[in-house]
Amino acid sequence: MGSLKELKEQVWQANMELFRKNLVVHTFGNVSGIDRKRNIIAIKPSGIPYPELSVDKIVMVDLENRVVDSKYKPSSDTRSHLVLYKAFPGIGGIVHTHSPYATAWAQARKPIPCLGTTHADHLPTEIPCTRELSDKQIKGDYETETANQIVKRFSGISPDEVQMVLVAGHGPFTWGKSPEQAVYHSLMLEEIAKIALFTLLINPGVKNLQRALIDKHFFRKHGKNSYYGQT
Repeated sequence: MGSLKELKEQVWQANMELFRKNLVVHTFGNVSGIDRKRNIIAIKPSGIPYPELSVDKIVMVDLENRVVDSKYKPSSDTRSHLVLYKAFPGIGGIVHTHSPYATAWAQARKPIPCLGTTHADHLPTEIPCTRELSDKQIKGDYETETANQIVKRFSGISPDEVQMVLVAGHGPFTWGKSPEQAVYHSLMLEEIAKIALFTLLINPGVKNLQRALIDKHFFRKHGKNSYYGQT
């Protein structure tokens, strides 16, 4: 188990990687990481532009959203992150962005179908989209309800296998075993969303990839019998 200082550094680096990969602009997005032994999360501060972000501005909060060590306010999405950490105990990092292609699918209120092997290399299912929030949910604890919609959508879906989701009308969330892995999944989600859009523009009637090919590509990279990459 590393120190909380190391966690702050890790989360800062992951946030800056979002910026370097053009997944965020100005202040739109955030990465968090959790120390599950201490029940502390580190997260981007609210409203700080990425070019101005530094390690010392990363905010630590406990699982009740109480700031532990900072003069800065945590991201306005912190309560969403906290709900997901509590609901999905296997995850160690969360990313939220407004990356354009994934956000376009979220605004269209559409899951991303598995149309090709690029998608199947990462997950063997569609990328799910939540239901829209009700007016009551929006007027209440909006950030908590946003994450509650994600948790509801994952009833019957393993968050350890499907590590990305679209929030209807809003944008994507991804997660992983670490902040770095969550950023990687955000990058892959954006590429999959872009390719799916172009595919449907070229052929609006295209069908989902056949199951045998989905399984071949997914399981050659994942699972006990995977053989992709170096030993």
